Amino acid sequence: MANPKITFIGAGSTVFMKNIVGDVLQRPALRDARIALMDINPERLEESAVIAGKLVQTLGTAATIETFSDQRRALDGADFVVVCFQIGGYDPCTITDFEVPKKFGLRQTIADSLGIGGIMRGIRTVPHLWKICEDMLAVCPEAIMLQYVNPMAINTWAIAEKYPAIRQVGLCHSVQGTAYELSRDLEIDPATLRYRAAGINHMAFYLKFEQKQADGTYKDLYPDLHRAYRDDRAPKPSHWNPRQNNKVRYEMLTRLGYFVTESSEHFAEYVPWFIKEGRDDLIEKFGIPLDEYPKRCIEQIARWKREAERYKTADTVEIKDSHEYASEIMNSVWTGQPSVIYGNVKNTGLITSLPEGCAVEVPILVDDSGLQPTHIGALPPQLTALIRTNVNVQELTVAALMNESREHIYHAAMMDPHTAAELDLDQIWSLVDDLLVAHDEWLPEWARLPNRIAAE
Repeated sequence: MANPKITFIGAGSTVFMKNIVGDVLQRPALRDARIALMDINPERLEESAVIAGKLVQTLGTAATIETFSDQRRALDGADFVVVCFQIGGYDPCTITDFEVPKKFGLRQTIADSLGIGGIMRGIRTVPHLWKICEDMLAVCPEAIMLQYVNPMAINTWAIAEKYPAIRQVGLCHSVQGTAYELSRDLEIDPATLRYRAAGINHMAFYLKFEQKQADGTYKDLYPDLHRAYRDDRAPKPSHWNPRQNNKVRYEMLTRLGYFVTESSEHFAEYVPWFIKEGRDDLIEKFGIPLDEYPKRCIEQIARWKREAERYKTADTVEIKDSHEYASEIMNSVWTGQPSVIYGNVKNTGLITSLPEGCAVEVPILVDDSGLQPTHIGALPPQLTALIRTNVNVQELTVAALMNESREHIYHAAMMDPHTAAELDLDQIWSLVDDLLVAHDEWLPEWARLPNRIAAE
């Protein structure tokens, strides 16, 4: 059996590439894989190639590393396609997504998945994902796309809508990452956990959260989570961001009865209740880190510059398990050894209380037959109602992309819970105008404002 070919689109995301390649090369069935790295930034691509080569050297595998500037050539014959890029990067696009809304009094924390920042990122990103799909259908139609790009739900939905033949899954680490955080809060071994989660990306909830007991039975941990919050033993700082605690999510547990899988800083901007003009008491009470994502970007860029210099002269590279699902999926598909992961796929009756066709996050069985999502049924009504407020924004953003309708960008912003709670209709329209002008060179042609408006 030939060795699998794994193509990375956006391989200049060097830290992410390093983590996934390190995971892959530690699996016996994948250790001699053919790795194709593609990026439009030649300097970052070269850095990634050097590090990937040192991973191969460190682990003593026969894997091969090849770099490409041409996307279709990189994809030719691929078995797995890992996608991780950010259209427009931190500078200027992420900066724009924060600074322009701030002029209208609209403050954000992460702005990459929902809200006005997530909408604009989706409009910038999806056309490039569609180009990958076109090339995959031409040169590797049976490959599985492992899509790590935000806004995850919008991207997954848009791919399924336009290119239903593409085998794809949107991947995030929030389900397994949050389970680890909660085990730490409760001071229990994460290996003893059993859980079941479902919803949409960044707004999935643990429908069951249990611990295996010595006698083989399972204990419901929700009473312990409630007690920990009430007794102020939790939440501890998030392992994703030591500056941020989990008070938002614990508070929502007390209101909804279920714990959400995405971080408090993310969740705070998906709802209308935590970030409000003139209510800095809420910001302080719940420890909400405004402008958090730009701060992380600056720190990550500086850290990577230091690490890149060190890697250039190092003979070996340290390797740690990333806890991402990518290598687990590849191993199961390639060997037939089954695994269960959490991923984002098209809703084909999987969650019956959410719209057919939207992107849902559910457990997925993976083996040599591919990806087999789990039927969940209806969610508790309060969870369904909250999730639908986010699905509305995703649906309108996908409609804007599918129909090449600039008007639907305004409609999506109008329906966003946080934006609508802070701004009136005239402000929302003006905000979208300003963002379309600021992002002009990164947008598809149909989304650009006419010159007469842009010039005003």
